[in-house]
Amino acid sequence: MTTNVRTRFAPSPTGFLHIGGARTTLYSWLFARRHGGKFVLRIEDTDEVRSTDESVTAILDSISWLGLDWDEGPVNGHADKGPFAPYFQMKRVETYRKHLQQLMDAGKAYKCYCTKEELDEMRRVAQLEKRPPRYDGRCRALTDSARVALEAAGKKFAIRFKMPVEGATIVDDEIRGKVSFENKLLQDLVIWKTTDGPTYNFCCVIDDHLMEISHVIRGDEHLSNTPSQIQMYEALGWKPPVFAHLSMIMGPDGSKLSKRHGATSVLEYRDLGYLPHTMRNYLALLGWSTTDSQQLFTDEDLIAKFDLAGCQKSPATFDTVKLQWMNGEYIRQMPVEDMVKLAMPFLEKAGLAGLPGPDFKKTVALEQEKFKLLSEIPALVEFFYKPVQFTPKAMDKVLKAPGVKPVLLDLVEALKDFAPFEDKALEVRIRKFCEEKALKVGQVFHPLRAAVTGRTEGPTLFLMLEIMGREQVLARLKDAAALLS
Repeated sequence: MTTNVRTRFAPSPTGFLHIGGARTTLYSWLFARRHGGKFVLRIEDTDEVRSTDESVTAILDSISWLGLDWDEGPVNGHADKGPFAPYFQMKRVETYRKHLQQLMDAGKAYKCYCTKEELDEMRRVAQLEKRPPRYDGRCRALTDSARVALEAAGKKFAIRFKMPVEGATIVDDEIRGKVSFENKLLQDLVIWKTTDGPTYNFCCVIDDHLMEISHVIRGDEHLSNTPSQIQMYEALGWKPPVFAHLSMIMGPDGSKLSKRHGATSVLEYRDLGYLPHTMRNYLALLGWSTTDSQQLFTDEDLIAKFDLAGCQKSPATFDTVKLQWMNGEYIRQMPVEDMVKLAMPFLEKAGLAGLPGPDFKKTVALEQEKFKLLSEIPALVEFFYKPVQFTPKAMDKVLKAPGVKPVLLDLVEALKDFAPFEDKALEVRIRKFCEEKALKVGQVFHPLRAAVTGRTEGPTLFLMLEIMGREQVLARLKDAAALLS
């Protein structure tokens, strides 16, 4: 077992938690739990323009809904728990300022006075000359007198980290192996902004070291930042953590996953009616697998089997068809009491909660084999609680067929005193009714279903009648017959 494991998820609160971030959270959580370590949640809010409290709340809600508990990090909004608090970067600015000064004193960082227009022009020229659009280092060798003159003229400055210009920086990645970056192709990153605040690339190095993070598991879009971050660790005299960069997540068409492929945020999947367990299981398989290609896992299974060795380099494909199949599998396995509890927000939104009618445990269990999403439940059970709404097919193809009205009225007579009003007994009685009236079962069963539900399809007929109850069944048979007048 790897010892003293500490992982982290460090989102920027500039929007919702999306699928890629959710997978990173899950993998970091699984790795920490597998090795008996700690999982840290840190909010990287250095983008002061786009960071919002609403996004912080949405991210915390998303991770909580996924069932991924963090050992250290924000709780109750902007409060913190853990020995390395605060866990919001903008509350840690003085810590970063101290380490910035350390780099400046050691000649490892320098002031850059270039304006946005000058930087844009550098990029434009580099693109025309088919060179990487990178900072050309023009402020790197300014003399002290030149700096004094620029500042006297009111020039604002950012601070850049001084990268080596020769050799290569090796990223020893747990998933990708050794990845080499030529230093001459890497630019001097801004680590302190002209607005007198730190940047992400600088903060995450300081925080990961001070918070004793052992393993940084993150998306491969961060791989290009890693050589600069490794050089910062070395400049500060620190040992870098172990890095593991996860593969990209693609849509079914092979392009990067985006809104055109459907929902992208975790809370959207919650609102669509997916189970937290389904999302944990499915996200785990987006770029990781066991040697036997297991598909369905308990949480205990996932924790016991997850390892970085099973993570793939090639992009993973997000398949909503497979996700929905998996959700249906877990819904069918779920105790009905748990399913009703999880479905209650959807039942409430549909206006069914609190209406007179059968216990939800009975009506939901009746259709459990059909549900793929919790959000589908209200539409399939609402006829038990709301007045009958006849579909065109139920009315025009079934109820308006010749001879239906007397069948319905005769059923009222046959059932009004019949006991016990239970599924098996009801089936025997209604089949006998068919014989007595010399009718085919379809001439009775179909109008009966359409009259009491307004639909031509639905759950097993006789158990449905039992759950609905004699009074409701008879009233709906009479109402349907009256409509046929």
